[in-house]
Amino acid sequence: MSGWTWLWLAWLLAFAVIEGAALANCTEGDTLSETVWHWASIRGKGTWWRVRRLLLVSLLAWLCLHFLSGGEW
Repeated sequence: MSGWTWLWLAWLLAFAVIEGAALANCTEGDTLSETVWHWASIRGKGTWWRVRRLLLVSLLAWLCLHFLSGGEW
């Protein structure tokens, strides 16, 4: 495996540890999902909620196309 593969695995492990700790302490607003929901105003309509939701949908759509097209997008 290359050094990059090890770094990505370390990144995934760090995410798992952080998310696991957030799930274990049961504090609202500490998981990745809750942070994204807050940022994108999913459970409310804060300032610029349409723009933030459009950015989230655009990012997720691009990411899906990028992965499924083998990097063509």
